[in-house]
Amino acid sequence: MGALCLMQAEAGDEDLSRRVLAFSSVVVDTLDTVASVTVGTMIRDGYGGPGTCHALYCALPRPEFTGMSILLTGDENAYPPGVVTVDIDSPGMLGFYSSLAPS
Repeated sequence: MGALCLMQAEAGDEDLSRRVLAFSSVVVDTLDTVASVTVGTMIRDGYGGPGTCHALYCALPRPEFTGMSILLTGDENAYPPGVVTVDIDSPGMLGFYSSLAPS
């Protein structure tokens, strides 16, 4: 998760960042110098707003992160083909299972 995504989430929903950071698997990527330039270029080139572009940057292969990036999002259509996204409201996410979910 990009720091800008966390910032936007908190701006839109009080205490959302606290709830997100409670998950041990969440990693927040900082917006350092290289990331700032890259994210700015992505915004200028029309890939989306600051939060979306920082999330895209975080999903790119980088030497400091060797795992597979999966973006947990409420808007899978905000990302281009090839970016692995999972809808945060899909069955099985965040401990909710389709057989147990209210109908």
